[in-house]
Amino acid sequence: MKKKDKILLLVDCIVNSVLGLVLLAFPFGSGEILGLPVSENNFYPLILGAVLVGIGIALFIEVKYYSKGKSGLGLEGAIIINVLASIVLILRLIFGHLNVSFFGLIILWFVGISVLVIGLTEYFRSRLF
Repeated sequence: MKKKDKILLLVDCIVNSVLGLVLLAFPFGSGEILGLPVSENNFYPLILGAVLVGIGIALFIEVKYYSKGKSGLGLEGAIIINVLASIVLILRLIFGHLNVSFFGLIILWFVGISVLVIGLTEYFRSRLF
């Protein structure tokens, strides 16, 4: 990978990670500051923050390990994004008070657990780290 490409990916990694961390740390106020649609709860900013941090980590892996035959945006990226996003969703379901129907809660729990299982299965099957 060319040095200019690495620098570009590293800048992308930093931007995604910082935006994601801001959304995770301040889900209520950050959406309005960033010009995102304002919602009554912090569900969507948290999920978006988790995905952005996951993408940032995947980009970092891409920059760091590309020359060693690994690709951060491939399986490694999928693992990180899946595990991080599902953990944030599950924590939100456990500790947050979502105003959704019982059926909606079942769907969200199914999504959270399914994505976590997929991510962990990918991790243990690949033995990447």
